[in-house]
Amino acid sequence: MPAAPDTPTACLVLADGTVFYGRGFGAVGTTSAELCFNTAMTGYQEIMTDPSYAGQVVTFTFPHIGNTGVTAEDDEAADPVAAGMVVKWDPSEPSNWRAQGKLTEWLTRTGRIGIGGVDTRRLTRQIRQQGAPHVALAHDPEGNFDLEALVAQARAFAGLEGVDLAREVTCAQSYRWDEQRWAWPEGYTRRTTPGHKVVALDYGAKRNILRCLASAGCDVTVMPATSTAEDVLAQNPDGVFLSNGPGDPAATGKYAVPMIKGVLEASDVPVFGICLGHQMLALALGAQTVKMNHGHHGANHPVKDLETGKVEITSMNHGFTVDSQTLPHGVVETHRSLFDGSNCGIRMTDRPVFSVQYHPEASPGPQDSYYLFERFAAAMAARRAVTAG
Repeated sequence: MPAAPDTPTACLVLADGTVFYGRGFGAVGTTSAELCFNTAMTGYQEIMTDPSYAGQVVTFTFPHIGNTGVTAEDDEAADPVAAGMVVKWDPSEPSNWRAQGKLTEWLTRTGRIGIGGVDTRRLTRQIRQQGAPHVALAHDPEGNFDLEALVAQARAFAGLEGVDLAREVTCAQSYRWDEQRWAWPEGYTRRTTPGHKVVALDYGAKRNILRCLASAGCDVTVMPATSTAEDVLAQNPDGVFLSNGPGDPAATGKYAVPMIKGVLEASDVPVFGICLGHQMLALALGAQTVKMNHGHHGANHPVKDLETGKVEITSMNHGFTVDSQTLPHGVVETHRSLFDGSNCGIRMTDRPVFSVQYHPEASPGPQDSYYLFERFAAAMAARRAVTAG
């Protein structure tokens, strides 16, 4: 039978034994993951379906979650990838003309656990001070919890260091992508004219990144993360894109770095990377990556373009970062976080090969960073002109 109204029906248990009680919603059961927080004021559905959140439970610092409902148009992947969500207030009834359903029902249907009624401010401070903890999240409508077992489950979670999660979220086989960015009043439209042939390596690619590529004039072929340089070059691409994704870049780099090196050695095609793709490119060029204390997750991160002096308001989601001190000769830092000075972009000095740590497709600026897709397209057009000449 259901628990009494004042009995907690969910709990979040940290590996150090700290327990946060609250009200459960979504799926019933338990899950373990790394805990992070996200400061974005909108986009909870996009966050939950972003493959870069694999292996993580997300604490939302903004209290109004659920108020716009859910709609299939906002999914960044077919289903939620984040393990669960933590919110201050219970999800509200949707009030939005685009809503096709309720957040709570969507979570139940897709097997994701939520907990409301948590002091997310206290929890966020704890994450900032002590680093991203390993946690167990449990939802039981009857309010029965084995705290000792949940602490053990949290402590048994392997963490994200040394873990290759790109294999778990990548596509099973190659496919074409032609859907473009959403625009009023048509919504999503299809690209019908010929464009630059781009191979996009899927380490956990968000759909809106692929839409931005299509809108920038690209005919996109998405390929699995484990594709080889020979697989990529067989497509005779005008450019290669390296997508976002979850996990430890050093682990994914065991197969991604040889592929990138092979492409760079055998071809002069432009290369563009975002997030994990940025880290993969940096590793391939000889730099190193490190685990951050609590990472960057939000839609209000100021990043400075060191070459123009412009400051962009960006969306970020990463727990690892490129160590700018390890960048080799011929590779320069192009962007830097104004929060903590961490690296947010690199480029080769003699080739159109570049990448950024943040997400230009998420448009929190809203259009501060879209020029990166246009730069990629322009580099491919310039190469094609030289080749044709």
